[in-house]
Amino acid sequence: MQVGLNLYSIRSFIKETNDFVKTCAKLKEMGYAFVQYSGAPFDSDKINLMQKQVGLPVVLTHVPMDRILNDTANLMEEHGKIGCKNIGLGMMPVATILDEQKCLQTVKLLDEAGKTMEQNGFKFFYHFHQFEFCKLSCGMRIIDYMLENCPHINFTADTYWMQFGGVDVTEYLKKMQGRIDCIHLKDYQIVYQNEKFVPRFAPLGKGNLNLNEIVKTAKQSGTKYFLVEQDDAIDYDDPLNQVKQSVTYVANKL
Repeated sequence: MQVGLNLYSIRSFIKETNDFVKTCAKLKEMGYAFVQYSGAPFDSDKINLMQKQVGLPVVLTHVPMDRILNDTANLMEEHGKIGCKNIGLGMMPVATILDEQKCLQTVKLLDEAGKTMEQNGFKFFYHFHQFEFCKLSCGMRIIDYMLENCPHINFTADTYWMQFGGVDVTEYLKKMQGRIDCIHLKDYQIVYQNEKFVPRFAPLGKGNLNLNEIVKTAKQSGTKYFLVEQDDAIDYDDPLNQVKQSVTYVANKL
């Protein structure tokens, strides 16, 4: 099974162009087949240079919400230059999530932008966290409202945040069938920290998620791109070793 890496995991390694190119070469050598560009300002020229020198495809991005809503045409043109058809948003601002009226208004605007992208051969992907599983005043979860009312929003399903959000991961993958071309594979570990047990990100295979069942269900639900992500990999002494553990696990176990 081929996997990619969400570059947010090693974001301090991709800020400068030369570092970005060298890092992607190392990822390709590890066994990563593609990447998501996230964790640094979107720059199509920088990405294009990497692709010419390293040949690692970019299959998904995270870009500012303002550009998605107000600069859609230019954003699509820039993505076209790098051969990436999937345009992503990392999250809505927390203040927007907390204001129910503003949240629903923003979701509708994102759906409209997604429709424009769809009409031009692109797809819009929304990456959720645990807070999209909060319930609205009507009793419906935010994520379910998006699923039922926003047909032009696709989802970057995140295994860790579904678990953190208190829902059944495979159940939600089935609910999102046909709209989860891209998935963040992220393990969920319980550790003792600051005198209490807390969840923590982990390399694949080091946590508690049933990754074999998740991958099986995701494939059945239409997933094309599995993207390893470990949000805190950058906090370790050797961040590249953290993401190497995950691609090695995939090669041997999935």
